Amino acid sequence: MTVFSPAFLLQFGSSGNSFSFALPLILMFGIMYFLLFLPMQRQKKQQQKMLAELKSGDVVVTTGGIVGTITGLDKDTLVVRVKPDNLKLQVTRACVASVVPPPNESAIQNK
Repeated sequence: MTVFSPAFLLQFGSSGNSFSFALPLILMFGIMYFLLFLPMQRQKKQQQKMLAELKSGDVVVTTGGIVGTITGLDKDTLVVRVKPDNLKLQVTRACVASVVPPPNESAIQNK
């Protein structure tokens, strides 16, 4: 007899202690919430904040891997200048994956 057979579950549930059967399920969903859903919500909020704070002159990386400098901003689109030919691309704000932090000046002076 396997532990998870339908007869075993019916017998276990009819014993009057169905809360002890539901407790592991509740704990499993609670753990999944804290390990999966909560970090995804935090990451989404950080991404939205980063997109809202974009400004002209920021160096960005798009989801396609294009690195460029923002030269113009609109509500939903950006104009990004890509080196070496100073090619200008118009991209949506949502395709910006990250902002490249400016180089640390003290690290440059130490080299």
